[in-house]
Amino acid sequence: MIASSHSGPVGRHRECAVLDELLVALRAGESRVQVLRGEAGIGKSVLLEYAVAKADQVTVTRAQGVEADMELPYASLHQLCAPFLGQLDALPGPQRGALRVAFGMAAGDPPDRFLVGLAVLTLLTRASESRPVLVVVDDAQWLDQVSLQTLEFVARRLLAEAVAMVFAARDPEGQAALAGLPESRIGGLDATAAAELLGSTVGGRLDKRVRDRFVAEMHGNPLALLEFSRGRSAAELAYGLDSSTYRSARGTVSSRVERDFAERLGPLPRATRTLLLIAAAEPVGDAALLVRAAAALEVTPDAEPARAAGLIDLHGSIRFRHPLVRSAVYHQADPEERRAVHRALAAATDPAADPDRRAWHAAQAAAGPDEDVAAGLEQAADRARQRGGIAAEAVLLERAAQLTPDAGSRGRRAVAAAEAHFSAAAPDRATEQATLAALCPLSALNRARLARLRARILFARSRSDEAAPLLLEAAAQFAATRSPLARETYLEAISATIFAGRLHGPTGARAAAAAARGSGAPPSGSAAADLLLDGVAALLADDYDTGLTTLRSALELLAHEELPTREATMRWLLLAPVALEAFIHYAWDLHAWDVLASRAVRLARDVGALGALPPALIYAGGVHIHYGDFAEAARMIDEADAIAAATGHAPHKYAALVLAAWKGDADVAAGIVEEARASAVERGEVSLLGAMGYIQGVLFNGLARYEEALVAARSGIEHDGFNFTGLSLVEHVEAATRCGKFDQARTSLDRLIELTRAADSGWARGACARSRALLADGDEADGLYRTAIEEFGRGGVAVEVARTHLLYGEWLRRSRRPALAREHLREAYEMFDGMRADAFAERTRRELIATGEHVRTRVAVPAADLTPQESQIATLAADGLTNAKIGAELFISPHTVEWHLRKVYTKLGITSRRALPDALVTAPALDTKARGSDGPRKTRYERSLRSPRTPRPR
Repeated sequence: MIASSHSGPVGRHRECAVLDELLVALRAGESRVQVLRGEAGIGKSVLLEYAVAKADQVTVTRAQGVEADMELPYASLHQLCAPFLGQLDALPGPQRGALRVAFGMAAGDPPDRFLVGLAVLTLLTRASESRPVLVVVDDAQWLDQVSLQTLEFVARRLLAEAVAMVFAARDPEGQAALAGLPESRIGGLDATAAAELLGSTVGGRLDKRVRDRFVAEMHGNPLALLEFSRGRSAAELAYGLDSSTYRSARGTVSSRVERDFAERLGPLPRATRTLLLIAAAEPVGDAALLVRAAAALEVTPDAEPARAAGLIDLHGSIRFRHPLVRSAVYHQADPEERRAVHRALAAATDPAADPDRRAWHAAQAAAGPDEDVAAGLEQAADRARQRGGIAAEAVLLERAAQLTPDAGSRGRRAVAAAEAHFSAAAPDRATEQATLAALCPLSALNRARLARLRARILFARSRSDEAAPLLLEAAAQFAATRSPLARETYLEAISATIFAGRLHGPTGARAAAAAARGSGAPPSGSAAADLLLDGVAALLADDYDTGLTTLRSALELLAHEELPTREATMRWLLLAPVALEAFIHYAWDLHAWDVLASRAVRLARDVGALGALPPALIYAGGVHIHYGDFAEAARMIDEADAIAAATGHAPHKYAALVLAAWKGDADVAAGIVEEARASAVERGEVSLLGAMGYIQGVLFNGLARYEEALVAARSGIEHDGFNFTGLSLVEHVEAATRCGKFDQARTSLDRLIELTRAADSGWARGACARSRALLADGDEADGLYRTAIEEFGRGGVAVEVARTHLLYGEWLRRSRRPALAREHLREAYEMFDGMRADAFAERTRRELIATGEHVRTRVAVPAADLTPQESQIATLAADGLTNAKIGAELFISPHTVEWHLRKVYTKLGITSRRALPDALVTAPALDTKARGSDGPRKTRYERSLRSPRTPRPR
């Protein structure tokens, strides 16, 4: 495609206008992202060149996807970031370290790819402070996977930076890449533009009918129009393509163009064709490397005939005119020619400077099994893993297995490749490698690894309880080899049954616990993990005293155990959900819940584990729901959802449902509940079915729809799972007494007392006291309600303190003690209203009116206009965090933080962050009796603990 004299590429006025607007916004300090999509040859690269040419007063950095480079981690990202690496030292420590390890500039733990993404975002943002930055990426479909994922992450987090990103992605290969980002679909040229383009290359006047036929055959594809008309006269085109070009006229437009390029290679001298093949197999464009490889093949570099044929440009090195030329050159060569070229490139590549590319060329040169080549690939895979390139590690290990002559070693490498593919979220390829590994003679340890992997794949695809027996089998095999992986796998099997299976039956959690307790498995190397397994296994055997005593011993280690490596931290984060479920549902320990959830959030942030951060935030949000701080809970849930969306993970619905239930938002909860219930039934997630029973029990009790609460809570009790039974029992007792089902209430109370007998926490004692009070009369009931208020307060469970004041007030009014009833109902109303627990507040308001009380209406608060992210940023800024620290915590740039803060200042009517603490105070403090005293709270989440109506501590 050529440029017209005034407006850029022929026939692309609309597309150029989009890019012009992007550049105008960029120069004004705004962020923009645009993806150009279309088939090969449609003009995407020309549009990128147009944008670059127009980008005056802008720093341009570029990356080019190359098919041969797709398996080398961070290759394209390093190419793009190279101009800015001098600013690495200005990045926060964790980001700087992650990027240095990813680019092979330093050794260290494998970085999380999302932490690398944040580092790239910060690097580009810092570069844009002196001059706007335009990122241009061509052939995005051929970027290595981790580079593509990183750049997509950056693109989704841009908001207030002077950074723009323009990608070109080929269809159909790149249809899945960069999905959901702003895009322009580039179609064929219309007849007028095509005529103008053809007129620039065809000698003589072209008949309109011939032109229209030719344009239609080429579908207006500019590259096809240019290449098929190149060197032909109007007369030649008028009589159609001759026999020499007939084969090129069939198939898709891109395949026809590629065949045309391939046919131009035939007349070239053999030395030129070999030189082009070296260039096609060597994606970096290193002229010195090309010369060395050519010398090894005894080829005199002579690229001029290829330039004359319109296949390449010469700018210091060989540059193919289009990626289809590279593809044609490589694929038209016979296999032995390709192997010879890769052999020469391997020999010419410096093993110290670029060992991975040397290993890859050696693998492509291998005609059959070769242990030396396979060992080189295995070493390259280990380096890829250390840089965080899990997908590349998997591919390198897969190729290593293919080239391994010894069957046992081949099986070991295939197991490792399967594990890496699974970690890279490629379960189908993991299954393929697992199948190949099973055909090889494996050691007992590798058979256990394979069994565990197959169970993990099954569990990931469908939360079926069929995974647990496979995990138990793997754990038993590990135990037989005295592997430290045995206890970890037993804990994983129990976890699978907790979240997806049932307590009872041959595949239930109790069976898994019995197997673990009787296994004699050796220590895992982590005292915290070993104590956690012992404690959970004892709980599942109904040995609550031993189980909870062991769990309390584990808490100190879980809270403070030193984690020297990123791998150790990730293992801790995998343990955390099981530990949290045990402390929540058996120990009834809100303090432990807070400590572990806060540490999970902090660790996930510290190592940039964005896959683990959303569930950690969800658990932390649950803590704040029970503290009665719904605003903080909502901020955490919103952050979890935002990170899940940015990283392509499914959102976690549980905390949003619990929050909606406590707020009494039936409309919001109904849709999510039904969606979650359908998903739970489809995937067999029994624990989620139990959660639905508890959640709807809270919702309907708050709305005073007791019959519905009774049914819902009953389903939570009967779900036969590890969690939610106790919480559902509490809801069931209240609903049953309100419905006059006292026998049901007593049965549930007895079960609740047995379940909490060994818990010894304020939360557990409060739940039992209040449930007993609902079935008692006179002084006994009076004393039990007071005890419940005191115990819930000691446990820090503010929502239950408020509920107990409500239930006590209701009982006092019915006992004809209106004055004392009003006292407790006022307390309940103030707390519920401050939390924004609207259904419980309305239920309390009706009771107060029945006592003759006049109830004030709620006063709107200024902060209500803030979006969840604005509120979160304002809270962190009020805590004294700098923009850089807020950005690092929320995975956004400091510029985006400042942009949000300016909006916050406007909405709150203030001019600086010094005024934020006072501006965020909206009402007098609630009674501090709702605060807990079961243990010290030292995390930032704990220090900021407050109701939305409570002033922040100064």
